[in-house]
Amino acid sequence: MTTSALVIDDEVDLCRLMQITLTKMGIKSDVAYTLAQARSYWQDNTYDFCLTDLKLPDGSGLELVKEISSSSNTPIAVITAHGSMDLAIEALKLGAFDFVNKPLELPRLRQLVENALKVIHQDNGAQATPESSPEQKMLDARLIGDSAVMHPLKNTILKLARSQAPVFLSGASGTGKEVVARLIHDLSPRRDGSFVPVNCGAIPSELMESEFFGHKKGSFTGAVADKQGLFQQANGGTLFLDEVADLPLAMQVKLLRAIQEKTVRAIGDTKEVPVDIRILSATHKDLSRLVQDGAFRQDLYYRINVIELKLPTLNDRRDDIPVLAEHFLAMISAEWQLEIPPSLTREASERLQRHDFAGNVRELRNLLERAVTLAETSDIDISHLGLPDVSHDKDTQAHSNAQQSNHYANEQNQYQPTTQTMSKAIENREQTLQSDSEITAVKHKQETTNLHPYRTNTQHYPSMIQRSVPNNTEPSTSSSDTNEKAPLHRPIQPKENETTSLQEPLDGQLPAQGLEHYLQEQEKQLIITALKQTGWNKTQAAELLGTTFRSLRYRMKKLEIAEDQSE
Repeated sequence: MTTSALVIDDEVDLCRLMQITLTKMGIKSDVAYTLAQARSYWQDNTYDFCLTDLKLPDGSGLELVKEISSSSNTPIAVITAHGSMDLAIEALKLGAFDFVNKPLELPRLRQLVENALKVIHQDNGAQATPESSPEQKMLDARLIGDSAVMHPLKNTILKLARSQAPVFLSGASGTGKEVVARLIHDLSPRRDGSFVPVNCGAIPSELMESEFFGHKKGSFTGAVADKQGLFQQANGGTLFLDEVADLPLAMQVKLLRAIQEKTVRAIGDTKEVPVDIRILSATHKDLSRLVQDGAFRQDLYYRINVIELKLPTLNDRRDDIPVLAEHFLAMISAEWQLEIPPSLTREASERLQRHDFAGNVRELRNLLERAVTLAETSDIDISHLGLPDVSHDKDTQAHSNAQQSNHYANEQNQYQPTTQTMSKAIENREQTLQSDSEITAVKHKQETTNLHPYRTNTQHYPSMIQRSVPNNTEPSTSSSDTNEKAPLHRPIQPKENETTSLQEPLDGQLPAQGLEHYLQEQEKQLIITALKQTGWNKTQAAELLGTTFRSLRYRMKKLEIAEDQSE
């Protein structure tokens, strides 16, 4: 069957040129010079695709775009004059397949027609087998999930794949933006071309122009050979700009021109080269807010955000978690070459559905990889997931708050040395020890089941910067306490006769080796004490001391404290 097309333009010479080009491609075409004539042709005939100018004597081509897009799946492309990009973007939002600029370039026109023919071929194949079309099978196999929010998302992806309009993917980190971008490319007429993903935040600013547009040999120091840029590599395919919000403003200007003119010029070259690419972009940041703050160009925002596709978080599609978990476990089994594929127990699957996934699908994949590693059999139980128990979290938090209140009361009472105050301090100390014992038991139980939790709740330790017990002084203990094991993270409690935060030199003498050496010794003593209390866990010791892990590592190296010391 011969392919037919409808061409609408008020310029007679341009219509003849397009008609001759289409005839050479084996396409029969009808020509209309007004909007009314085009509507008459459209009602009396059936066309495979349509090509219309935006400015017609009796109306706007946007009206025809809206009418055809709303009533049929026929691809319709628009012809726009130079400088009318806003109208072209509006036409794409109304459903136009693609656009071509005036003055008309025949290679660009042929590319547009070929892409339209591919879309027609896909639609015919889908109509022949609506239940099991290759596109639908690919979509269901690679975009896992059948929840309520996934049905409109899949339908939108199928529609976007037919178009050539730029698409902006928004969503939180880990929601699968690159997966959706690859799907749009593989379902589109550009599937035979290259899909070139690039992380805009990972390219140094001084190398961005060379990476995007390429360079010629000798154009700068170190350019020993010609290099193709990302735009040239994606010619005929799709360029995916991930984390586009991280582009510097200087690069945004150059990227805007390349997208608008569809031409690029390599560094050191004297001419521009046309490229046929589709732009997909994504970021987890609020791009509209960045535009308001002046961190992102408004004109570029409207060029890449012709159609926005928002991806749901994993918490919004909890019904898909069991299916996703089964899919990831099958992938892990194949990648790790496991003899028996792992599987989740019913309790573990239900616990995953109750978990709050801050990292979305990526967190689920990492959690399952850890669970497969820790599980001794192919059955993955709740204990292998390493997720914190909700009831234990609440109890631990309540004990921690009570502990902090007791320590604060002790500190306040130490400055009032009366008999009544001291008795209250002793009672608070006993409550603190009992609270510490309960917390240690709860934490020990969690450590035996949750070996490597993905996210652990912040453990609140009492401040170490209170008082330092002298090395030659042992805390007094009663006979009833000798058989009880002291808690691991019990803070050092001061004696009644101690009144300073650090050790004072005996007899009020100044340190013999100077202030700096004296302070370093005190700091070293505090660090070693904190490391002993936490079992030489530097992360917990840093929290205990109220500093960062990197700062603690630096101080240990500076003070020559061995990291593997355990005594």
